[in-house]
Amino acid sequence: MIPRYSRPEMTAIWSPETRFRIWFEIEAHATTALAELGVVPKEAAATVWEKGRDAVFDVARIDEIERVTKHDVIAFLTHLAEIVGPEARFVHQGMTSSDVLDTCLNVQLARAADLLIADIDGLLAALKRRAFEHKLTPTIGRSHGIHAEPVTFGLKLAQAYAEFERARARLVAARAEIATCAISGAVGTFANIDPRVEEYVAAQMGLTVEPVSTQVIPRDRHAMFFAVLGVVASSIERLSIEVRHLQRTEVLEAEEYFSEGQKGSSAMPHKRNPVLTENLTGLARMVRSYALPAMENVALWHERDISHSSVERMIGPDATVTLDFALARLTGVVDKLLVYPEQMQRNLDRLGGLVHSQRVLLALTQAGVSREDAYRLVQRNAMPVWRGEGDFLTLLQADKEVTAALKPEAIAECFDLGYHLKHVDTIFRRVFGSAE
Repeated sequence: MIPRYSRPEMTAIWSPETRFRIWFEIEAHATTALAELGVVPKEAAATVWEKGRDAVFDVARIDEIERVTKHDVIAFLTHLAEIVGPEARFVHQGMTSSDVLDTCLNVQLARAADLLIADIDGLLAALKRRAFEHKLTPTIGRSHGIHAEPVTFGLKLAQAYAEFERARARLVAARAEIATCAISGAVGTFANIDPRVEEYVAAQMGLTVEPVSTQVIPRDRHAMFFAVLGVVASSIERLSIEVRHLQRTEVLEAEEYFSEGQKGSSAMPHKRNPVLTENLTGLARMVRSYALPAMENVALWHERDISHSSVERMIGPDATVTLDFALARLTGVVDKLLVYPEQMQRNLDRLGGLVHSQRVLLALTQAGVSREDAYRLVQRNAMPVWRGEGDFLTLLQADKEVTAALKPEAIAECFDLGYHLKHVDTIFRRVFGSAE
């Protein structure tokens, strides 16, 4: 997590100040629940809230204590006692460190998921606006990077919209899976703390109860969460690569917005490079890389170990902060994307009509020509055009074997661009619920 690729709201979730505030809330809510059960004095619970609610936890002081204790939760509790006073002895009754650490981590991940879901909502809005703007802007579809058949630029964006709608649904599911609470004590048996404390803390923190926490919350939940982030990152890369290809000089059908005063190269003043989408490709690789250590964290020893801890201290903030930044950057790219319909049309026409070869093939078969012969006839006329030796329609209309099956005007009908766009409305209704 570095400032260059960070946004303040997401970064704040992972700050020490936020972490210690969440720790306090977990401990204070647990103390309140214990007081209601008669385990600790209600006056003590009230004092904890009174003195801790608006306290500013001194990060430097906690770090100082931890250098001696070599234990972060104990360091925090020691500092809390300095703030609360003697009643602090009733805090953390029957709890273990993982109760605080795991519940806090899941609060942070749930809050991070909320921001990521909001990010995707912004991206979806931009994609929808641009998709309808270019719903009927014809462009060439490519397979293997080679001209195939006509599509529209709006359809390209509609595909991205549908993909990010799925990403949103996955994030919602990942948030639900990760938002659990564990206040079950050593090895998770509730021997020294009533399960009702866990239920109370979970409700107060906006979480659900972890059914079986051993002493830690099972890490399959976290593995799924980070895997979802990786899939979302892959969708970011897919759209970014599309933009990068479309911005190539030989294609130049769309390009990233180039602002006044922007420089593309320190050596070549003419350059306008797809730096944002190249950056997004790299950031996507990083987010995906965090999924593997999250999966390796699943296999902890027995009821607990802390081999997962160092991993999560890094991947928790890094993955969510990076993905948050990437989604915001991609939204900006889509929102300001420069689109060149005239160049799209020029590229469509570049192969002299070859993009209509399938329709000619089908027309010949429907006219009684065998598929093998039809393919041979179409390809025989297509290859010279591929080499720059003529126009496809002209060659077909001059081929006696072709005109024996199809009249010249019937061949010409196969070159109608609108034929390829007749179901655009259907696709838009499927994606957006409306074609308007």
